[in-house]
Amino acid sequence: MTTIDNLRNSIIDKLLTITNEDYLLALHKIVENSQLDEDIVKLTEEQKLMLQLSDKDIENDRLISQSQLDKSDRKWLKDL
Repeated sequence: MTTIDNLRNSIIDKLLTITNEDYLLALHKIVENSQLDEDIVKLTEEQKLMLQLSDKDIENDRLISQSQLDKSDRKWLKDL
């Protein structure tokens, strides 16, 4: 059994023990409002272009680390 199957079965087992109606209604609402993996995200042409540009940046090693980005953000915020 895969990890996802184990997780799903564990959640089902725990759900079967819940008797609090408000809690179950809240969980039901969360599940009902959740998007399924089957939903297809439609990208705009601009979003597709941004992803292509991002791929080119990665291919050409035009990257910065998260810490460099954080430092740049802090400087930018200070200058506001």
